[in-house]
Amino acid sequence: MRDSRGLDQGLARLSDLSPKGYALGLHIRYAAAHLMFQTYDPRWTEAYTENGYMLADPTVFWGFGNEGARRWSEVGLPDQHGILDQARVFGLNYGVVVSCGPISSRTIGGFAREDREFSDDEIDEIQAVVKELHDVSTPPDQLTPAQRMALRLIAKGSRHAEAAAILGISESALKARLRSARDRLMVRTTAEAVQRAQEYNLL
Repeated sequence: MRDSRGLDQGLARLSDLSPKGYALGLHIRYAAAHLMFQTYDPRWTEAYTENGYMLADPTVFWGFGNEGARRWSEVGLPDQHGILDQARVFGLNYGVVVSCGPISSRTIGGFAREDREFSDDEIDEIQAVVKELHDVSTPPDQLTPAQRMALRLIAKGSRHAEAAAILGISESALKARLRSARDRLMVRTTAEAVQRAQEYNLL
């Protein structure tokens, strides 16, 4: 399931299990997620982001301090900004936080519904899907020398034709290397691949 199709299947399952949406950060490093997915009401996502609530959210705080799953109603941490109360305005009345992975590359997700608490079986299934997504989205430890050289040249501002000439390969071969680097880094564009590779010190 290490391809985007497998990711999509897992995310679709989480949508089924979370009628009022979810927010999932895979492999959070240095306060930024390797991959971030959100299906909450866009108005809530916007308010949450604008107010910088991630740093004050008791469920996120719990996720960084613990592995496992906990209903929002059982987190038991201070909510000085009333974040959970504000979320209820958008129908996020009940929820669960799931956390897994080492603290240096932690995956944390919040999952919500409007009508009732999540059952133990639902929480177990959400946890299993999150763990699987965490495992398959692990950032690579290295790129191949060919991928690294291609990305380095693009990062320095070379156009495709110029980079291909420097490497002594065809432009189509260069594009193939860049495509394989994008796949490995699980991004859509070459610019994102360069940024991600730089973040992980792969260049």
